[in-house]
Amino acid sequence: MSLRIGDVAPNFKAETSIGNIDFYEFLGDSWGVLFSHPADYTPVCTTELGRTASLKGEFEKRNVKVLALSVDSAESHKGWIRDINETQHTNVEFPIIADEDKKIADLYDMIHPNASETLTVRSLFVISPDKKVKLMLTYPASTGRNFDEVLRVIDSLQLTANYSVATPADWKDGDDVVVMNSIKTEDIPAKFPKGHKVIKPYLRMTPQPNK
Repeated sequence: MSLRIGDVAPNFKAETSIGNIDFYEFLGDSWGVLFSHPADYTPVCTTELGRTASLKGEFEKRNVKVLALSVDSAESHKGWIRDINETQHTNVEFPIIADEDKKIADLYDMIHPNASETLTVRSLFVISPDKKVKLMLTYPASTGRNFDEVLRVIDSLQLTANYSVATPADWKDGDDVVVMNSIKTEDIPAKFPKGHKVIKPYLRMTPQPNK
């Protein structure tokens, strides 16, 4: 199965490092980040999970719940978590899914045979409260993810879900945003009272409306 942006994220039940979960029930009304790791006790993954744990407050203030996945057992995960906490000076509290039969990895197309027939690539999915896939990032197993970028994209997704705007290149929370082309220029002042700038008829900028 090949997921695309806008698809409904498949539900699943799984054993994890914190017990059994139902994915949809775990997310509830929150946003979700589901991301995969090639295996336990791997060096790049250790740094990634530590970094994610250190960002707990950032995810919480965005109403985001995080789940990791690895194709090893829940018991293996628990031992690995001790190493992560020790070496990364943090406390991993989010669940790590045990996917020994690779059912969830297959469900989310996390195994790319030309890269490896057994290991997951570094896939990351951002899932909205209505359980739609809003973002997919895929890195090779050798390259660690940039979690500042993950947070930046979540900020963009949450902003653009609520306002008729898009975010330009290199946008960060608080920067000016693009007015969607569906809004007529003459209607911008009423919709965006902070002001706007017309650079081209198709390129109109306005201060971020929720700041």
